Amino acid sequence: MRKTQDHERQTQGRRDRAQEPDESTLRRRMQEIGFKLLILSGKGGVGKSTVAANLAVLLARAGKKVGLLDVDVHGPSIPHLFGLKGHSVRIDGGAMLPVNAGGGLSLMSIGFLLAGQADPVIWRGPMKHGVIKQFLTDVNWGPLDYLVVDSPPGTGDEPLSVAQLVGSPSGALIVTTPQDLAISDVRRCVSFCSAVSLPVIGIVENMSGFVCPHCGEKADLFKTGGGKALAEEMRIPFLGEIPIDPQIVVSGDSGTTCIESCPDSAATEAFADIAGRILDRGAKRGETALITLDREEKNRMKIAVPVADGRLTMHFGHCEEFALLDVDRQTRSILSTVRREAPPHEPGLLPRWLRELGVDIVIAGGMGRRAQDLFAQNGIEVVVGAGAETPEQLASAYLDGTLQTSENVCDH
Repeated sequence: MRKTQDHERQTQGRRDRAQEPDESTLRRRMQEIGFKLLILSGKGGVGKSTVAANLAVLLARAGKKVGLLDVDVHGPSIPHLFGLKGHSVRIDGGAMLPVNAGGGLSLMSIGFLLAGQADPVIWRGPMKHGVIKQFLTDVNWGPLDYLVVDSPPGTGDEPLSVAQLVGSPSGALIVTTPQDLAISDVRRCVSFCSAVSLPVIGIVENMSGFVCPHCGEKADLFKTGGGKALAEEMRIPFLGEIPIDPQIVVSGDSGTTCIESCPDSAATEAFADIAGRILDRGAKRGETALITLDREEKNRMKIAVPVADGRLTMHFGHCEEFALLDVDRQTRSILSTVRREAPPHEPGLLPRWLRELGVDIVIAGGMGRRAQDLFAQNGIEVVVGAGAETPEQLASAYLDGTLQTSENVCDH
């Protein structure tokens, strides 16, 4: 019986390895692409697919060869936005050929592979990872200047798989709307990019006010300025605001982009400005090194210190505020310091909150072992046993390697 089970496991293992996409083919495909641009959002319903589609069209109109890959396996939108629902994918020499959308733009989506529009995709994480890997390996894009990847909302299997597989040069463009709820989710998306070493090239605020088509006045239906404020807080470029325009809905339903259907609209002008910023960065840094992290950015990190009366407090879990210090490891300098009110004291909340703020290191007087484990799980280093000095003194000493620590006052 045991021999039979062992034989079955070995046979299944050989089948699984045979079905895995060829790693060398994946690398070769990705090396043919100048830059992989991931369109991400921490929240659904922010118009991410619309942004991806219109930017892809504009990049192609600028004379670039562009591929648009839709990896939202549960809700593929790209076939609909381009009026290509029901279009089938051709196979040539064992490779899938992307659907030609004209003008130097080609598309691929699981929507092209489903038998019917109502067919659900009921897959767990490993299967989704496998199909995304096959899209990147088995689709013969040919040489591309840009591969724009439309990802589903959140920080789950699909964006994680793409970030791990595409290699460099690559970067994320994060889409948000102005509301506080959306902004909070985008913070998590920025933290996700940091955790997987994916450079963030900028934030776009969609649905940023409504421009009246008759009088031209703008009304801020969902507030405004949240995306720009977050970009400044997280030290990320702000690429622009896209206003609400009913023509975007009409054009999407009819299977065209607003770039084509309403070229003179305020939304089209905003899309064109964002695409221009992406192209300008590519021209300045070279198409094969578009918007990668500068050496200065790579050396930056964020230190958090729990404070009371301007100095480190020993009561970490119950402190009222944190000092957040942006520092440069190479020059050993403090770039800026801000104070943030601490959230309510709830188990496990502080590590997640500080990770969302981009914190790399926490300097504390004392911290329990369980809390240290939670910070480690969130990718944050903890230094305990520090004295009651100012945040600036502690950060400077840490950077210089002279930080004095003593017994952990809360080691339980």
